Amino acid sequence: MEVFWAKGYKATSFEDLTTKTQVKKQSLYGVFEDKRSLFLKALALYRAQNLDSLQEMVDQGSSPTEILDAVKSASLCSKKEDSRNGCLMVNTALEFGMSDEEVTNEVERMFSDVQLVLEEVISRGQATGEITTHFTSKELGAFLANALRGTRILEKTGVPVEQIETILNTSFGLIKK
Repeated sequence: MEVFWAKGYKATSFEDLTTKTQVKKQSLYGVFEDKRSLFLKALALYRAQNLDSLQEMVDQGSSPTEILDAVKSASLCSKKEDSRNGCLMVNTALEFGMSDEEVTNEVERMFSDVQLVLEEVISRGQATGEITTHFTSKELGAFLANALRGTRILEKTGVPVEQIETILNTSFGLIKK
C-alpha cells in the first residue's frame, strides 16, 4: 500500500513491491495473480483503515462539533513526513479517472462512506442546533467531503500547510452555527 501511495500504480514496479515487502516475486505472484490484484487489495486496506479511524473519531466525540473538529485536526496532517503523498484514493482517482471499473468502484466506495459518516454527524449537529440548517446534511456532507479531498490534492502538489489549514478551518467553520 505504501509503495502505491508514494509512487502511484503505473510507476510502481514489481521490483518496488518485492523490495518493500521483502517477498520474492514468485511468492507475491502466488498470492496475487498480478500487480493490479495487489493494488485492489491495497485500496481496500486503505479504505478500511481510514474508515476505522473516522469511526473511532465519531465514537469518541461527545458532540457533533467535537467530532468534526477531530476530523479537521486529523486532516491537518501536513506536518507529517508522508503528507506530501496526499490521499491514496484521491491519487488513484486522478491517475485512473474512470478507466478501470473495479478501481473506480473502490474509490467511489471510500468517498461515499466518508460522506455518509459526515452526513450522520452533521445531521446530529443540526438536531442539537450546533450545525446550520440552511442546507441538508447530505449537501453539507458532500461539501465537507469535497473540501477534504481537495486539500489532499493541494498537499500532493506542495501547497503550504498554512493555506491548507485556512481552507479546512473555513470549510468546517462555515457549517457551524
